[in-house]
Amino acid sequence: MDVMILAIVFIVYIFALVFVGYYAYQKTNSSEDFMIAGKDTHPFIMAMSYGATFISTAAIVGFGGVASEYGMSVLWLAFLNIIIGVFIAFVFLGKRTRRMGHSLGSLTFPEFLGKRFDSKFIHYCSGLIIFCAMPLYAAVVLIGAARFLESSLLIDFGVALLILSIIITFYVLFGGIRGVMYTDALQGTIMVVAMIFLLVFVYWLLGGVNSANTALTNMVNLYPAEALATGGTGWTAFPEFGTPFWWSLVSSTLIGVGIGVLAQPSLIVRFMTVKSDKELNRSVLIGGIFIAIMPTTAYIVGSLSNVYFYDKLGKIAVDVVGGNIDKVIPTFITMALPEWFVYIFLLSLIAAAMSTISSQLHTQGTAFGVDIYGTIREKSKQLDQVSISRVGILIAILLALIMAYSLPGSVVALGTSLFFEICAAAFLPVFLGALYWKGITRMGAIAGILSGTVVSLFWLMFVFKKTAVGLGICKFVFGVETLLPAAPWPFIDVMLIAVPVSAIFTIVVSLLTKPPAQDVIDKSFETIDTKGSDA
Repeated sequence: MDVMILAIVFIVYIFALVFVGYYAYQKTNSSEDFMIAGKDTHPFIMAMSYGATFISTAAIVGFGGVASEYGMSVLWLAFLNIIIGVFIAFVFLGKRTRRMGHSLGSLTFPEFLGKRFDSKFIHYCSGLIIFCAMPLYAAVVLIGAARFLESSLLIDFGVALLILSIIITFYVLFGGIRGVMYTDALQGTIMVVAMIFLLVFVYWLLGGVNSANTALTNMVNLYPAEALATGGTGWTAFPEFGTPFWWSLVSSTLIGVGIGVLAQPSLIVRFMTVKSDKELNRSVLIGGIFIAIMPTTAYIVGSLSNVYFYDKLGKIAVDVVGGNIDKVIPTFITMALPEWFVYIFLLSLIAAAMSTISSQLHTQGTAFGVDIYGTIREKSKQLDQVSISRVGILIAILLALIMAYSLPGSVVALGTSLFFEICAAAFLPVFLGALYWKGITRMGAIAGILSGTVVSLFWLMFVFKKTAVGLGICKFVFGVETLLPAAPWPFIDVMLIAVPVSAIFTIVVSLLTKPPAQDVIDKSFETIDTKGSDA
């Protein structure tokens, strides 16, 4: 009977996605429709799509697992998500991005940068960085959903990856960003309902908010010895300042993801899908509520899973899953919650994965079709760009699948952080400069993008311990695990090094090179200072 109910639920869900995807396909008649949804997206759809793209299985499964290891100090990330990822992003960046993007006629984030600085190299290079780096993020999101299918339905991990990839590719391929955003709104609604129930049920299961949190606090004697040795102080306390544990939490998780979100191409392009600032204003509250519910629930549940597992099995969460923290949330949900909710939560996880991956595939596809192919063939027709973008989508999903099959365990949160940080290093100073500083030059922007990219890759391969050891390049070339073994350098995340370097290069080179052409500045800023929200 349960299998029959599950089958019915999934059939209805898939048919809903197919219907929404077909509806989006019917409304996609131009490259502008395919790339930025015709600039007329409803505020609710825009906000839900932004939130569903931002919060994926990487947040629920990956960072929920991180919370089971670090504890509730990860909740600071939820705070940063709301303040920086929604309020600052929408109010201080979104409005300028929308106005400037519409003035320049931009269809993608790399094209936005290319036209803002009148540089085909920036357009091409930015597209290439996105297309090459994003498969890692797509892969870890796929892994998050597939791990839950593996744990709850006993489906082979490889088969689960393949099924998810086929369904997602279908509606992205034909519906473009309309298909992505419409399905995001549907899937985001499912995610919110499931997470609200999960939070209430978990606290009810553990005897209430005070009882559950107190029990977790009192388990400090069970906190992993290696965590205590590196600065951890318990599941409800912040790590000691300056310790390796503190650096790992603050630089990689809190700063890397909390601030790195501002430079995410798949999120930035959503600002250009609405027709006026009024839509962005209306989207802030919806997006804020969504973000407040989703990661907060995942982090609380991940932390409290230790209470449940110790009570039932006499082990803390990380020991129950054999050290692979990507399995903490799936295992907890499967064991602790009613079977019917396992199916609902499975649906919400699939929704989270699909919403994020579909946006990633669309971003990679347009990077391939518009930003790489389009700059090589200047006179390419709109139909050619859309067709080539669809080829890019197929290549992107294949790359993500290959990486998902190859990556080790406990990689979901780390992979997400790394992609956010690479994008921040390459684009954040230049993107902020493009919006707020008329004096930033073409050479300054190029210097910022290249320096941020090169420094971030160097730090990941040769200094930052988590990635340097995993990749093994430093060991192979120099015979050591990291070039800077003395603390705190191996624990300082790439964003704290590469973003300042990128900013310095951007500013210094801009001050030393020829000012930008006045006509480019006039075109870029012609509506920025326009009075009224409908500009």
